[in-house]
Amino acid sequence: MASEIKVGDVAPDFTLEDQDKKPVTLSSFRGKKNVVLAFYPLDWSPVCTNENTCFSNDLPRFEDANAVVLGISTDSTFCHKAWREALKLKQTLLSDIKRTVCKDYGLYIEEANINKRATVIVDKKGIVRYVKVQEILTARDDQEILGELKKLA
Repeated sequence: MASEIKVGDVAPDFTLEDQDKKPVTLSSFRGKKNVVLAFYPLDWSPVCTNENTCFSNDLPRFEDANAVVLGISTDSTFCHKAWREALKLKQTLLSDIKRTVCKDYGLYIEEANINKRATVIVDKKGIVRYVKVQEILTARDDQEILGELKKLA
């Protein structure tokens, strides 16, 4: 497994399926948008539910910051679709069911077979500009992430 991703690293490119089984490739945003990779452990869990609801509510603010939010967990596309519809989430949810991306980013928790709760901001050039790995039960702060995006403007 790779060491944990750091600011200044070139973000490892990937293609994962979204909740509608459509492929999403990180490098497709290059030159266009900053990307917030919101790694979270599990659909349907309380902290992840609250956090993703906040992302969805704040999505216009992320769009104003010229950023796209991609939620990433090891759940299946089917699970993502059901969860997204149940919560009326608006952001794209990507399925890392093979655990390749969380391992490439050094965010895999082997004993639990899930990824860490982490936020990685990738700028329009594909460079990592912000990384925050959190305790599994601590929700991330959208205001902090939006503040970091403002620095990239």
